Amino acid sequence: MTLPNEGTLDRREVVATLLRDPGDLLVVSGLGAATYDVGATGDRPTNFYLWGAMGGAAMIGLGIALAQPRRRVLVITGDGEMLMGIGSIATLAAQAPANLAVAVLDNTRFGETGSQRSHTGLGTDLAAVAAACGWHQTATALDMAEVELLRDRLRRESLFAVIRISPEEKPRFLPPRDGAYLADRFRRALGVADG
Repeated sequence: MTLPNEGTLDRREVVATLLRDPGDLLVVSGLGAATYDVGATGDRPTNFYLWGAMGGAAMIGLGIALAQPRRRVLVITGDGEMLMGIGSIATLAAQAPANLAVAVLDNTRFGETGSQRSHTGLGTDLAAVAAACGWHQTATALDMAEVELLRDRLRRESLFAVIRISPEEKPRFLPPRDGAYLADRFRRALGVADG
């Protein structure tokens, strides 16, 4: 059954477009498909993958943005994770770091638990939620031309963007999964001493 707001975009192509020529962009990826897709674009020390921390990507991105105000931080996550951590939308808007942007890959499904319909498939509009929480810049992308425009905006604006992707599954690409290794690698990439 096709849902009224179900997307058609290939999620892997979307993420590859967003992360083309990443430069020194810091990327936090949410649990599951977002992490597989970010890793598939090229594993980098400045990618911080979440494993088993559903709902936490946006808040981790906020912490990094506040700690590294001269660096751009992009959170790439899914609609299920964003719904799990929906309070983070308001917290990010209240803190409003100028160097943080969020891209939500919305397939209207809880992909990691069996592709059950998510609230976005039942009418919840996460871009409207973000606007109501105080985000000044929100966007929804339905085609690749809009994704291409978002690529630049996500690197220069404090933007909450929803990208409607197809619920079609892709082969999993598993980047490193060791949390201690990932945290240490990320700190070293930032030049932050242990402590």
